Amino acid sequence: MKIDPMPGGGPRHVAIIMDGNGRWAHQRSLPRSAGHRQGVEAVRRAVRAAIEFDIAYLTLYSFSAENWSRPAEEVSYLLTLLRRFIRQDVAELHAANVRLQVTGERDGLAADIVQMIEDCERLTAANTGLSLIVAFNYGSRQEIVRAAREVAAAVAAGRLAPEAITTRHLSEALYLPDIPDPDLLIRTSGEQRLSNFLLWQLAYTEFVFVEEHWPEFNREIFARAIGAFQQRERRFGGITAKAL
Repeated sequence: MKIDPMPGGGPRHVAIIMDGNGRWAHQRSLPRSAGHRQGVEAVRRAVRAAIEFDIAYLTLYSFSAENWSRPAEEVSYLLTLLRRFIRQDVAELHAANVRLQVTGERDGLAADIVQMIEDCERLTAANTGLSLIVAFNYGSRQEIVRAAREVAAAVAAGRLAPEAITTRHLSEALYLPDIPDPDLLIRTSGEQRLSNFLLWQLAYTEFVFVEEHWPEFNREIFARAIGAFQQRERRFGGITAKAL
C-alpha cells in the first residue's frame, strides 16, 4: 500500500503511547521480552515515518514512573533495551539530523543511564530536523507537582505574587517548556486512557486510538492516524476552527 507524504494540515507534534508489547507476545506464545524487542523495531519505523511526514516533534512514552512496579526481570530487560538503543541508534539519528531529548525524572536512575542520556542530548543538540522526545521514568502528575513546587518557591521567595500566577507559569516550569503541546495523540492496542501521560499538555490534543499492538505499528498505521487527525475540526474551545 503506497501512501504519499502528508499534505498541508498535518500535525506538527505527535505523541504516542506505545502499548501492547506484552499482548502481542502473548498472542504468539512468546515471552514478553520478544514483544519489547519488536517494540524497538516499531520505534525505528515510527521515527522514519515521522521524518518522511515532515513532523517536527515526536514524543514517545517509553517507560512510566509506574513501570518500576513491574517484575524486576522485565524492568531489567527494558533498561537493557534502552542502553542498547542509545548505543546502536543515536549515531544514526544524529546522522539523520534528529535531535533527541529525554523527559522525566533522572534522580534515582543508574549513573550510566543518566550519562548516556546526557551524552546523546549533547551530541544531537544542534540538529534541526525531527525533535524526538523520549518520555522515560515519566509521570505527568509528578511533573505537574514538580512545576507547582517551583512556582510555590517563587511565591515564597517574593518573586511572584499568588494572584499573579497564570497557566504560563506552570507551563514554563514543566520538564521541556519549549516543546509545543501535541496536536495528535496516538495510542495503540485498543486502550483508551492516558496512563498519566502529558496530562497538562494534552488539553486540546486530538486523540486517535488504534487496535494494532505497538510491535505492529508501521508507516501505514501512522499515516492512517494522521489522516483521521486531518478530518478533525480543532476549535480550541471556540465556535470556529482555528489554524495554528
